[in-house]
Amino acid sequence: MKFGINTFLFTFPFTHESTQWFKTFKKWGFDAVEIAIDDPAAIDPGFIRAELDRAGLECCSVCGAFGPDRDLRGTPEAQANSQAYIRALIDQAGVLGAPVVAGPVYSAVGRIGGAEPAEYKAQWKLVVKNLKPLAKYAAKTGVSICVEPLNRFETDFINTVDQVLQLIDDVASPALKVHLDTFHMNIEEKCQADAIKKAGKLLGHFHACGSDRGTPGNDHIAWDEIAPALKKVKYNAGVVIESFTKDVKIIARAAAIWRQIEPSREDIAIKGLRFLRKTLV
Repeated sequence: MKFGINTFLFTFPFTHESTQWFKTFKKWGFDAVEIAIDDPAAIDPGFIRAELDRAGLECCSVCGAFGPDRDLRGTPEAQANSQAYIRALIDQAGVLGAPVVAGPVYSAVGRIGGAEPAEYKAQWKLVVKNLKPLAKYAAKTGVSICVEPLNRFETDFINTVDQVLQLIDDVASPALKVHLDTFHMNIEEKCQADAIKKAGKLLGHFHACGSDRGTPGNDHIAWDEIAPALKKVKYNAGVVIESFTKDVKIIARAAAIWRQIEPSREDIAIKGLRFLRKTLV
């Protein structure tokens, strides 16, 4: 496993100046960084890669930021924007040496309300249609697109591992894999360990977050069940802390962080990493 930290916790949008955090992440003991890229045109991935190398870190994944204008089930303009954005993320992942583009690639985060069955079916077909060329493009570059289910308060489209597996089956591309997050699973799955086992060899990326978006281990998530489940499916890719605090205001609003969940973001990173290494390895 490669233990990583998502840059959302410390900076957004990610810029060249954000690379100043790399040496600190290395000092804390992380193997890798998950870089959340909002505007691909605003950064030079070659420069970022050099800074990663200088710090002795890897980029385990590129994380997308999907607003209303990036939606594979949205307006024609939003679909086109999302297609171009995801292609750019795939390109940048290649330069950064990241094996994964992760996140809820299917839709804008926060799009909720629920569609009637016929409309949902039409949206599903649209997402499948839009993902097929993206998966084909990713396969040529050796990058996996890891699809993340979100909880019901953040999307009405894909909430569970079963839905992701159905989407992967419908797209029928080896470049498409599953991205699971303990925070979302805690809300939507009957049993997190069973969800991991269902994903099996298709599990390509993993977010380790506290049940309240805080420090992994300082919560009620059944880590003692998750650890053997990850071992059973022989998971050996990125395990990333994607927790949030009030420090990065735009992300705090998006993730509904209204109070101080932990003493500090440094506390989340250091104590969370210590717990995950002890528990999952």
